[in-house]
Amino acid sequence: MARMRRSLSMRWQRFALFFAVMGPGIITGAVDNDAPGIATYSMAGARFGYRMLWILLFLMITLALIQEMTSRMGVVTGKGLGALIRERFGLRTAFYVLAALAFANAGTTIAEFAGIAAAGEIFGVSRYLTVPLGAVFVWLLVLRGSYRTVERFFLAFSLLYVTYIVSGFLAQPPWAEVLREMVTPQVSLEPSFLLTMIAIVGTTIAPWMQFYQQAAVADKGISLKHYPQERLDSYVGSFVTVFVCFFVMVACGALLYPRGIRVETAGEAALALAPLAGRYCSALFALGLLNSSVMGASILPLSTAYAVSEAFGWESAVARPFREARPFYYFYTGMIVLGALAVLVPGLNLMQVMLLSQAVNGMVLPVVLVLMLLIINDPRVMGRYTNPRITNILCWAQAILVTLATAALVVTTFLQPAA
Repeated sequence: MARMRRSLSMRWQRFALFFAVMGPGIITGAVDNDAPGIATYSMAGARFGYRMLWILLFLMITLALIQEMTSRMGVVTGKGLGALIRERFGLRTAFYVLAALAFANAGTTIAEFAGIAAAGEIFGVSRYLTVPLGAVFVWLLVLRGSYRTVERFFLAFSLLYVTYIVSGFLAQPPWAEVLREMVTPQVSLEPSFLLTMIAIVGTTIAPWMQFYQQAAVADKGISLKHYPQERLDSYVGSFVTVFVCFFVMVACGALLYPRGIRVETAGEAALALAPLAGRYCSALFALGLLNSSVMGASILPLSTAYAVSEAFGWESAVARPFREARPFYYFYTGMIVLGALAVLVPGLNLMQVMLLSQAVNGMVLPVVLVLMLLIINDPRVMGRYTNPRITNILCWAQAILVTLATAALVVTTFLQPAA
């Protein structure tokens, strides 16, 4: 009996320890399903039904390996990825990489505020109210809160992604067919199919994720002793990303695909679901869009501020007061103001802005992955925590595949307007 009590006590302690450490991986995974991501998954489900569900397993494994390396570098070095790139490859390399990252993140931040505007308008609220309120909210959240407070808010927001899961069940898909499509890979040479598949890869694996998660791990001060819990946090975050993506594609595949309804944005998907699955399904989908957009509008500027501040050696931590990290907070504020104002400018082609930012993301990601692999395999930086051989084989293979996919995405993005 005493042995059983000790065993239960140890299990509870491990469980409690995980909840104390968790945060960076789960938040990163949740925010990856932001407004552009939900739009891409909605479009895939509406155009191709369940035919692309099989790719989600590949994405989950790829994400898990990449984000685990990110968290390991943060735990071992106590530094963010921007700082490590500067120290290992010099300021010039760091400048070019992070300038491209900042540009891409600025475009994606605009997309997040466009998502806030679209979600608000579905509920009958003008963007001229929701966007400024959203901007002030995310600014105050980070500026006035400690790291722990900010993390708790983000974790609470992450729970709201359940709205997409409920929407998927309300769509009443044929689950036997869904499961069959998940384990039956299908590849079509149809250009629209290939472009959508590439877009899913490019949307799901984004360079801001590596910078944010590693900076958050360092900011939180997670030690090597707690690395197993942080590794699990990374794996759970990768699962959350794909799990939410799965239900978005299932909902749109069940209701929009059979009727030939095409959508280009998450807002259009939410509106299209209303007459088919009822207002509750549509409202939940719109609520999920609002939540994911608010989280994205918080994390994308934060990720950029972390990366740029680290690269130039500035103080970069949510735990620091404003007077000790002025460039960090100025950059964060500027990204939010830019994103919010752009959505309120009449006549601005938001779709072109999002396509351009997606193309830049596609160019930055392969570079970031290669730099990460070079850093994590340097014993001068990582000591005995470099990658084992099998991990290197898998990661380099995935880096090559992601590079090919994102290169194709860049090319097709620039060709698309002329098509």
